[in-house]
Amino acid sequence: MRSLFLFFVIFLCNFFHSQNKQFFYEYRFIPDSTEKKQIATEIMILDIDKKRSLFFGQEMYRSDSTLLSDSKKGIFSMPPDKPMISEQVIKYPNLSQIDYVKLVSYEKYIVSQEVKLPWNLVSEFKTILNHKVQKATVPYGGRRWTAWFAKDIPFQDGPYKFYGLPGLILELEDDTKSHHYTLKGIKDSQEELVYPSLNNYKTSKISYLQFVKLYKNYRINPVANLIGKIPDYQDENGNTVSGRQKVREIEKIKLDQIKKDNNIIEIDLLKK
Repeated sequence: MRSLFLFFVIFLCNFFHSQNKQFFYEYRFIPDSTEKKQIATEIMILDIDKKRSLFFGQEMYRSDSTLLSDSKKGIFSMPPDKPMISEQVIKYPNLSQIDYVKLVSYEKYIVSQEVKLPWNLVSEFKTILNHKVQKATVPYGGRRWTAWFAKDIPFQDGPYKFYGLPGLILELEDDTKSHHYTLKGIKDSQEELVYPSLNNYKTSKISYLQFVKLYKNYRINPVANLIGKIPDYQDENGNTVSGRQKVREIEKIKLDQIKKDNNIIEIDLLKK
């Protein structure tokens, strides 16, 4: 019996540490708090190796992979015309410092941020995908969150910026039930994942305080960086369209999108 137990321990250690792991989460969220019946869904991937973990959207990953493959063949292709989660979160072992990759307007920002989560463990348990999980709660980003973590999956990680529990987070939801992550599957990977880089955005590294200011300004004036950059042109009917007119059209579209995007994960970013 003792030898069998030792074999199981060795097997478990090899299973979780000998190769990269990918955890697939279903992310259900309500973008517009005034339309609570309109629920969006996307599959998110948490890729973990020895150096870092990377959290990203499956749809954007597939799109970027296709665009990169086409470009190498000399083919100019466009991404799908549908909403996709473009942000990424990179965490590093034993560090509270993360990199948050976010597109704002037409530029990409790598935001260096320190995240410390004051978890409260609760003596409540249930089962998710045959794993016994324990409840934990934490305030973050202007919301209160409930997480369910599995001690038998030895990664102190989870969806988005959440980490630090003694086991992987399998389920996570905020108290308004606006954002909900649930683990749906696990995949082994023999190779290190390298996210496809299209180099189609200007990329800047900034601090979190710089990001907060930039993000709030963007929501007020989303076309600030387009003013004076769009020349006059002729449309398909031969009519002249001024650059200013085009910027106003883009501004109207962007402001409407921002108005409906009022229920973001870190809701405190919307406070003045």
